[in-house]
Amino acid sequence: MSTPPYQPGYPQGPGYPQGVSDKSKVVAGILGILLGTFGAGRFYTGHTKIAVLQLVVGVCTGGIGGLWGLIDGILILVNGGTDAQGRPLRD
Repeated sequence: MSTPPYQPGYPQGPGYPQGVSDKSKVVAGILGILLGTFGAGRFYTGHTKIAVLQLVVGVCTGGIGGLWGLIDGILILVNGGTDAQGRPLRD
């Protein structure tokens, strides 16, 4: 069994899952910005617990909790993020 090829720009070695996610950071960021009140960006990346929490906070605050999703979406676009398996989102 061979090891996967080196992928520039992503950490390698023990403690880091191999490969890059099939999910896009642009899609996750845009979903977070536009539909952050509903946790759409986090549902997309597979982080269902955080997504449900964003949804509950958004509903309980009458939409004001959507700021969390907006900020989360911007941070994903700027810094990148990971999917539920810990792999970095693709560009």
